[in-house]
Amino acid sequence: MKVFLDDCRETPEGWYRVFTVEETINALNSKLVTHLSLDNDLGDGFKEGYKVLDWFEEVVYNSKDFPIPIITVHSSNAARVDYMNRAIENINKIRKQQLEREQSNEG
Repeated sequence: MKVFLDDCRETPEGWYRVFTVEETINALNSKLVTHLSLDNDLGDGFKEGYKVLDWFEEVVYNSKDFPIPIITVHSSNAARVDYMNRAIENINKIRKQQLEREQSNEG
């Protein structure tokens, strides 16, 4: 499943649209998400999209088996794009370290 988090952009064909951080987390918890595209600014009164990545970093850190989709950021908020891309890099780094530890324990 391809998940697209945004409050105002048109949903790309073939993607499942979510509007909130909570909906995105629920989709990720299904463990069926293969692609995730995130906006940050979701409107007044709503959590910002970067909160998905904050949650996801913790989940991946605590579960070496939680699937990591291909994650992209399509936000116009340049400062948050940088933050979100660093979070994505950190998620991938955590998983790499988990795999390295697992391999070293096997050998």
